[in-house]
This record gives sequence, structure tokens and C-alpha cells, in this order.
Amino acid sequence: MTPISPENILKTGLAFWPAKTLLSAVELEVFTLLAKAPQDAATLQRALGLHTRGTLDFLDTLVALGFLQREEGLYRNAPETDLFLDKAKPSYIGGILEMANNRLYPFWGNLTTALRTGERQNEKLEGKDLFAELYKDPARLAEFLRAMSGVSRGANMAIAKQFPWLDYKTYVDVGTAQGDLAVQIALKNPHLRGIGFDLPEVGPIFSDYVALNGLKERVTFAGGSFFTDALPQADVVLMGHILHDWDLETKKMLLKKSYDALPAGGAVVVYESIIDDERSQNAFGLMMSLNMLVETDGGFDFTGADCIGWMREVGFRDMRVEHLVGPESMVVGIK
Repeated sequence: MTPISPENILKTGLAFWPAKTLLSAVELEVFTLLAKAPQDAATLQRALGLHTRGTLDFLDTLVALGFLQREEGLYRNAPETDLFLDKAKPSYIGGILEMANNRLYPFWGNLTTALRTGERQNEKLEGKDLFAELYKDPARLAEFLRAMSGVSRGANMAIAKQFPWLDYKTYVDVGTAQGDLAVQIALKNPHLRGIGFDLPEVGPIFSDYVALNGLKERVTFAGGSFFTDALPQADVVLMGHILHDWDLETKKMLLKKSYDALPAGGAVVVYESIIDDERSQNAFGLMMSLNMLVETDGGFDFTGADCIGWMREVGFRDMRVEHLVGPESMVVGIK
């Protein structure tokens, strides 16, 4: 018999310790600094503005967690932190961690209240609307859009490679944010032309990101609201981490608008942290749904079977679920 141990209980119950250690390191730009050159503890303390009392414990915790390496008193980045958490590299995914530190971390302290009331626990507690607050503040909007790129980068690259793009010529990324999905698809498939569709305030940030990747001739922006406007027509309509923000009625409405924007034979691609049909394996997807409880009025994540059923209701056929990377999968439907 496997011995019974409280290890998993304690590890999970105190998981905020390693989480906050990493989030503080990202906030302090530890990995960006060390990407320039290895440093000793005293040099890092001065450069980061830390107090002597916690510096060694902080740095050595990052070593023990595998985010830093230490040799002969010098600290350096581990390979993955050097690649993904150096702000100077295009592979930086820390935007989602910045948002987690600045917004999600305190809001998740109210999860019990959310479970008891069914009400979101973010800016609404201050009488404010999440998206209205984000979109009126350029700095917060930019951080949010970078976060969407960070959390989606691996899945975006997988879709760019995995989907049968040779069968299509055009695509539209609905709720495009910074535009990373549209960019990754275009980089991998030079025959395609793409559109990023989002609220007009996103346009300048999207355009800068597209230009940075040398794609402004093939990837363009269309401003509008998917609540009030028709979606731009294209051979493929993509929605990444969009449907889970909304209640069931809105999910179905967006799928119907996707159907209307496609030609016969066109495809819709929905990707999220799709929950497994048995609702017992994809813990990240289930926790993402709890995040929607904390963050939205009616949003929730869903299984592949759920999404296939909604697609069928609005007229799609030949639906399938394909794994992408980590907890991420896509659901594809053909018109």
C-alpha cells in the first residue's frame, strides 16, 4: 500500500509561497538583470534595492525552486527563466505574471466569498467595471494585452503549425488583444492574410506589435465590438481565451456570429484551457474557470463536449478537439 502522507495537502495549501516568490522576482526584474551578466548577492541587493535581511533567503529560494542557478557565489538565470522572463527578449511571457501579481493575487483572496455569493471579486468591489477600467488606462491596457500574449504564446505557436492552413487564405482573430495569435500564424504561413478584431483602443498596440514582427503588409486591424458589430469575413475565425469570459447565452451568440462570418467550408477555431470531459484531469482548466468566477459576472470554462454541442446548435459540422500544449486545446468546427 502507498503510505498516506500530508505532503500534497501542505504543498498545495502553501503554494502561495513559491508563487509570490516568483511574482516578486518578476516585479523586481531579477531575471532581466541577470540576463545581462551573473551577479553576486551584494551586487543584486544594491541593484534591486533590497534590504539585507531578506536578500539571501530570496535569491536562494529562487535557486531551490529552479528559477536561478548559483555557482561560486554568482547567481545566473536558469535556461527557461533566461528565455521566458527576460523583458529584453521577444520570447518574454512575464506579462501574465505581472497581471497575476498586480491584479489576480489580491482578488483570489476573496475566492471563498465568490463561492458563497456567485459574484465576481475584482474591480467591481470598488464600483468599477474591469474592462472599462483597463481600456481607459493605456498603461494597464498594455500590461493586460501583454499578459494575454504571455499566457497564449505556446498555444498560438501550436495553432500556427498544427492547423491545416494550406487549405485557407484568410483568417480573423476575434478579441485579438496584442495580436500574438495573428502574428504567429502569419509568421509560420506566408501565404495567409490576417485580421485582428478588437475594440478600437487596442489598435495602436496591435499595430506596433505587428510592425515589430515585420507583418504590417499581411496582418491588419479592424476595430469594433463583437457585441454590436458583425465579425470581419474570413476563411477561418479564431477565438482564443474569449468564450470563457462570458455566460452561456453570449458564448452561443459569438459562435453564431462566427458562423455568419465564414464561407461554406470555412472553419471556426476556439481554444482555451479546455476541461477534460470527465472534469477530473485538467486542473489548470478547472482553476481557470474559478478565475472566471472571481473575474467575471457569468464566465466559465468548459469541456470539449460542451463546446461541440454549442457549435452543433448554430450549424457547424465535423467538430473535433485537438490538444495544443500544456492545458490548452482547440475545438474546430466546419461550416
